[in-house]
Amino acid sequence: MPRPIAEVAASLGLHEDEVDLYGKYKAKLSLDALEKRKHLPDAKLVLVTAINPTPAGEGKTVTTISLGDGLSSIGKKALVCIREPSLGPTFGVKGGGAGGGRAQAYPGRDLNLHFTGDFHAITAAHNLISAIADAHVYHGNAAGFASHGLTWNRVLDVTDRSLRQIVTGLGGKPNGAPRETGFDITAASELMAVLSLTKDYADLRVRLKRLVLGTSTAGKPITAGDIEANGPAAVLLRDAVRPNLIQTLEGTPMLAHTGPFGNIATGCNSVIEDRLGLKLADVVTTEAGFGSDLGFEKFCHLVAPQLGRGPDCVVVVATVRGLKSHSGKVKVAVGKPLPKELEQEDVEALRLGAANLQAHVRNVKQFGLPVVVAINRFPTDSPNELEVLRELAIGFGAADAVVSEGFAKGGEGAAPLARAVMKVLETTPAEFKPLFPYDASIHHKIETIAAKVYGAAKVELSKKAEKKLVELTGWGFGNLPVCMAKTAFSLSHDGDLLGAPSGFTLPVVDMQLAAGAGFVKVFSGDILTMPGFGAKPAGLKMDLDDQGGFVGIE
Repeated sequence: MPRPIAEVAASLGLHEDEVDLYGKYKAKLSLDALEKRKHLPDAKLVLVTAINPTPAGEGKTVTTISLGDGLSSIGKKALVCIREPSLGPTFGVKGGGAGGGRAQAYPGRDLNLHFTGDFHAITAAHNLISAIADAHVYHGNAAGFASHGLTWNRVLDVTDRSLRQIVTGLGGKPNGAPRETGFDITAASELMAVLSLTKDYADLRVRLKRLVLGTSTAGKPITAGDIEANGPAAVLLRDAVRPNLIQTLEGTPMLAHTGPFGNIATGCNSVIEDRLGLKLADVVTTEAGFGSDLGFEKFCHLVAPQLGRGPDCVVVVATVRGLKSHSGKVKVAVGKPLPKELEQEDVEALRLGAANLQAHVRNVKQFGLPVVVAINRFPTDSPNELEVLRELAIGFGAADAVVSEGFAKGGEGAAPLARAVMKVLETTPAEFKPLFPYDASIHHKIETIAAKVYGAAKVELSKKAEKKLVELTGWGFGNLPVCMAKTAFSLSHDGDLLGAPSGFTLPVVDMQLAAGAGFVKVFSGDILTMPGFGAKPAGLKMDLDDQGGFVGIE
């Protein structure tokens, strides 16, 4: 049963002055809590990733939460770290991002909706910078933005395709100069990445100051610091920097903080959250967005340098029906009912699709990390299919492969997975190593990720991307980390290439500097930074009853 959050905080050794209550079941934690415990040894860190997602579902968040409950059930002092859900997917496709069944965050509805206001703070701070930049240009343009040089846009935490490309400043001189701009979803804001990677208030202020808002008439970058927009943004982000404490349905402590998407940003919760979690527990489970080709790779190359360490063990989530979808024998489409074939035993399809799992196990192991495969069980899985998948996973090099029933049975159902993870933590030391030096060139990093993680034969830069690479190198950013933006549904850039494609050419169509976050976004294919609602978004099923109770959202 959920406990008052003050009781959860006390169980972690947090003091009253380190906890600001947001009602009975959620709280903000002081950054001083981390500073006071920096001398303590780190807990073991378990990172949860998965096969490439399919409409059949994998349950990565369910596994992250239930594994924490499972560890608690076998007597370990566990803590779960997750991202905050975005309103866009909550009201769009997902209907929420707080887990499911017995493996949920509590209070899940609060987490799925406005929570403690972090997303609103990021939205407001981002748009405040936009307003200050536009006003700067209107009132004389002392920084010298070129006529089309102001490139900082605006953000909104709902999906609205009509705002992707817009014109502002219409209606005459009092309304500013007309210019083309647009909106991204808040999860894609550079401020979201800044908040996810920052270490403390001092680091936040440095990162905000170096945000690049556009270019001058001389072709040089103009920063938020140049127009003094960084300070006001920092004021709005003051409380959003602090991680949030909640719990699972079974009372396991949980931190939830920031929510960058894995296909266009880091896909991981905040560094501050992980750092604090590692000082409060004995074992921490944390989630990386999508598969090992996205969130996991970005954790290793973007998050780990800020965290100062890598994971001790990686759990790769797989499902029988997800891998059968990767076989190409069964046609599965987003937003449509799953075909009946997925409910029928088909070992051949499972073996074919398991090539996708093999690639993800390979990806993790080449970073020097031990792997446990979590087989999320669905009611339609046959015992034969589950055993075949377990044997395949071990044959691919996993230290163990365990059927998990966290959705149906919570911590009890995930206890076998917890025991397998603990065995690995106790017997197999991690030898974490990135795939390249952190100061390697941008081009080298792209080629290495494309070849070793995606399976590409070569990389092909468009003329636009080549021009941008020359520009970034000239500005002194030629050795920044790269944040790859590509489809989540395939190891490649093409969502229709299922399983484990190889020998393809990875196209790089554009690059975008995120100097505040400290990386360069590399776009492979047509990646939307502002999604749109489908014909029948999940939000249409949500409502309030006459007593103010929620309908249609967990």
